[in-house]
Amino acid sequence: MLVDFRPHTRLRGAQPVDLVKSVVPVVEALGEGAVDLAKVRVVSDWVQYRENFREVVDLRPILHSAPAGGAVPVPMGVREDDLEVAVDVRRSHDVPLKEVTAALLRSEPDRVLLESWGRGSESVVWDFNALYWSALELWEKATGRGYEQALPGGESDARNRAAARELVDGLFAVWDRLSESNALPDELYVVELGVGNGGQAKVFLDVFAERDREHGRGYYRRLHYLMCDYSQHVLDLARETVADHIAHVSSFALDATRPRTSLGFLQYKVFLVYVSNVYDNLPTDEVAHLGGRTYCVQTRAYLAQADAAELAEAAGASTQDLPGLVHKLLRLGPALLPEAAPAHFPDVESAVAFWQRAWSALRLEERYVPLLGLDTYTLAPGLGGELLRPLVESGADIRMHVNNGALASFVDSLMLLHPFGRLVCHDLFVTDIEGYRTHFRGPGKYDGSVVNWVNGPLLAHVGRRRGFEVHYERFRHRSGGNIVTMTAQVRD
Repeated sequence: MLVDFRPHTRLRGAQPVDLVKSVVPVVEALGEGAVDLAKVRVVSDWVQYRENFREVVDLRPILHSAPAGGAVPVPMGVREDDLEVAVDVRRSHDVPLKEVTAALLRSEPDRVLLESWGRGSESVVWDFNALYWSALELWEKATGRGYEQALPGGESDARNRAAARELVDGLFAVWDRLSESNALPDELYVVELGVGNGGQAKVFLDVFAERDREHGRGYYRRLHYLMCDYSQHVLDLARETVADHIAHVSSFALDATRPRTSLGFLQYKVFLVYVSNVYDNLPTDEVAHLGGRTYCVQTRAYLAQADAAELAEAAGASTQDLPGLVHKLLRLGPALLPEAAPAHFPDVESAVAFWQRAWSALRLEERYVPLLGLDTYTLAPGLGGELLRPLVESGADIRMHVNNGALASFVDSLMLLHPFGRLVCHDLFVTDIEGYRTHFRGPGKYDGSVVNWVNGPLLAHVGRRRGFEVHYERFRHRSGGNIVTMTAQVRD
């Protein structure tokens, strides 16, 4: 048996975790169960997100062969585990861990499945995520608060004026050098992916105009600021916010994973691509290297039977009807759901309530499926799985995000950059691969959306393979918090 207690920093401090109470009952249940203890892993995490997709105790099967692909060659010297038992230490103190674990070992829990097994990036949770952004106005009306209030501190670090001034001064320095050699284009492009309610854009544009008046080069007159977001509602709010600068602003509704689909006309012309709190909200797989073998983490979404019964009763349906109603909600949205299912949803308000309760109850089962080879796995368009090798085979067992959507967005955005342009991103980045061995990195729930930390070493590796220097630093304009700034630009 292997016991991996990851939140070791929680063993000390004012309220230390009791290691015995959080681990020993699970081990006792395993000892009394019909499992081969030599092939069991117990993994304890501190799940920082109060809203997440996990139960306090989860069982994760570790398969020896791919379900549809037959046997996978087994390298010599690997450890062939059968089962991983995952424990959320943060919530375990008032749960009878031994009884809960024993019940899971005896029989499969009664659950209402919403999908079949598949890669994490293909899960129905991302349909919920997309629905949140497309129907954000209805969600906000029901909750009585804007989505930015769900962020730590209630606002984005992107609104920081000192950070905006630093960006503007950096742009002016580049443009001054190009102007001196008559190499500065007439039109100066800045792109923001994920504009929120436009607060960051307003701060940037206000500071830009102020600095340009002081600078005296007339750059503001030539500026084109492109606000891009998945949600048209968000874009409409953002345009109102930047009304004072509207002559210099255009807006584009686009898929953040493929910005060039809408912005291809700007290839090699953009001096700044600015991204804030977007990458952590894009679809991702997870991969793991356990005992010498590489696995893809497959998931399937479900509702616990008790939650499903309550949700079905509120909608005047049976639990057997729930998967169909959920998928109808995801396909049509809450505004049209009453027309499609009037017997269950008399009005939009009841459809929104169903959406929010389903999201709150949504959970994910997980299992490990062996990969035939990293070369058979695709990270993103044009990116092969071999890029993962130096990270997943970097030492002890590890499980990490691939951040497929973020990788696709990152690579596509680099193609927009002028040779003297930069991509600047503020987000939740894991900057050292060891961070995946010691902390839980998602998925969690922020209001109605999904959040996962971003694999910084992987993005840096991919960027450098394309001739870009990528570096990370703590967000320097606010103490505390987890936000990291990534900068990518052409290597000198």
